[in-house]
Amino acid sequence: MKRLFYIAVLAVASLAMTAQAQEQAAPKKVYNENINPLEQIDQALLQARAEGKFVICQVGGNWCPWCLRFADFITNDSTISSIIEQNFIYIHVNYHPRKAGEVGKALMKRLNNAGRFGFPVFAVLDEQGNVLHLQDSSFLEEGKGYNKEKVLRFFQNWTPKAVREE
Repeated sequence: MKRLFYIAVLAVASLAMTAQAQEQAAPKKVYNENINPLEQIDQALLQARAEGKFVICQVGGNWCPWCLRFADFITNDSTISSIIEQNFIYIHVNYHPRKAGEVGKALMKRLNNAGRFGFPVFAVLDEQGNVLHLQDSSFLEEGKGYNKEKVLRFFQNWTPKAVREE
C-alpha cells in the first residue's frame, strides 16, 4: 500500500513539473484577439505620422507558434529591438485564416492579401497606410528559429530613412 502511495505522489509531482516547464517554455501571447485589427492599424498610423515612423504589422495570431517565436526573438535581441523602436510602430495584428469573417477579409484587402505568404507575415506601411513591402517570414527563418542577420537586414532595408534616400 505504501508503495502505491509513493508511486501516486511521484506521478502527480512529475505531471506538475512537466506542466510548469511547458508553461515557462511557451512564449507569451502577444496578439490581442479582442480588438478590431483595422482600428488597430489606424491608431498605429496616427502615431507613426506624429513620430515620423513607418508601421510594421506582424500579422498572425496566438495560435501560430512561429508568430510567438518571432515576437520573442525580436524582444530578446537588443540590436533588433532598438532598430524597431527608433524606426517603426510595431503592432501584432490578430488574424486567423479559418475565422476571418468580414473584418478579416477587409484586413487582407487592406494589406494586399498578405496572408498568401503564410504566418507570420510582415506588412510595412508608410505613414499614410500604403503597403510598401510584404515580408514572407520563411526567408528569415533558420532551423527552429530566426536568423539575426536576415532579420536585421529586413528591418534596416525598410526604415523610413532607407526607403527615402536617393
